[in-house]
Amino acid sequence: MSAPITRMDPKLSLVKDATFDSIIDVRSPSEFLDDHMPNAINLPVLKDAQRALVGTIYKKINPFEAKRTGAALVAQNIAEHLQTKLVGKDRNWRPLIYCWRGGKRSCAMAKIFSDIGWHSTVIAGGYKAYRKTVLDGLDYLPWQFQLIVLSGPTGTAKTHILRAAAGMGAQVLDLERLANHRGSLLGGEPGSPQPAQRLFESRLNTCLQAFDITRPVFIESESNKIGQIHIPSALWASMRQARRISINAPFEARVAFLQRDYRHIIEKSDNLMQLLSSLRRRYSAEVFNKWYEAIIAENWNGFVEVILETHYDPSYARSMASRPLVDILSLQANRLDKNDIMRLAKELVALQN
Repeated sequence: MSAPITRMDPKLSLVKDATFDSIIDVRSPSEFLDDHMPNAINLPVLKDAQRALVGTIYKKINPFEAKRTGAALVAQNIAEHLQTKLVGKDRNWRPLIYCWRGGKRSCAMAKIFSDIGWHSTVIAGGYKAYRKTVLDGLDYLPWQFQLIVLSGPTGTAKTHILRAAAGMGAQVLDLERLANHRGSLLGGEPGSPQPAQRLFESRLNTCLQAFDITRPVFIESESNKIGQIHIPSALWASMRQARRISINAPFEARVAFLQRDYRHIIEKSDNLMQLLSSLRRRYSAEVFNKWYEAIIAENWNGFVEVILETHYDPSYARSMASRPLVDILSLQANRLDKNDIMRLAKELVALQN
């Protein structure tokens, strides 16, 4: 006797409460890379090239041949998953399955699972319905929280302070971690690309869903774009109306901190001028040459000093002038070493008590 196949709403709270053993995205690898549900694994029933082949047959030959070709490929792929990724699953395993719209691909896998004896659940409406819940959440959730923006010039260790505060129990929305980017011109993480915009939004929505609305949420002051990722409009608008905590630090401490924090760029500085070339139109040849001379001479202290003075600090001043937030606290950093960062984090955590 076949096991039952059920359908459920794609709301994250319902999925979490149901505690499935696995969440399976049966779409193609490229669809999965663009976005997927939290904690999902990709077991495609049609790979990218196979999906394109079936579509071509459908358009150029006829629907019947496309369905027959597709069915054979789906059966082969599911068989491969059963013999590899799923070979150790016992009879009590309970998966949640979804595809693009909760149709043929997810039901094909669920039907075979049912015949095996696994009780499967299929997302009603598939990824498309899930995506709608993400967009709905990003429209209303940012307004539910008391946001506190941590602000300060480049090199005041804002990200490190927030992450230390999170380790102490504070609610922190770490946009730079979600976007896999430090939010500045030189902020790309080496060897690690940014997620697709939709995947970033899914991760952001998941974080917001997990927060307690009775406690403040700390967030770093950012522009509306982190690398190639755009901050959703409702969150950006909420950030512009949040209360603000400012961090001040001695210039020398900022210079020393940035040399430590961007050690990976200093050690592999060959493409540094290429990264800076996008600013050539904004600054005179004299300013640009100062940067270049410091890089060529490997005068990293001088380079950090001059780029702060000519680019980052003026940009920060303009940004703050355009964001008239309500200041609630000013923190004074000293050395911006590990002990100093922990001290500042404790001051943030004290605000929520």
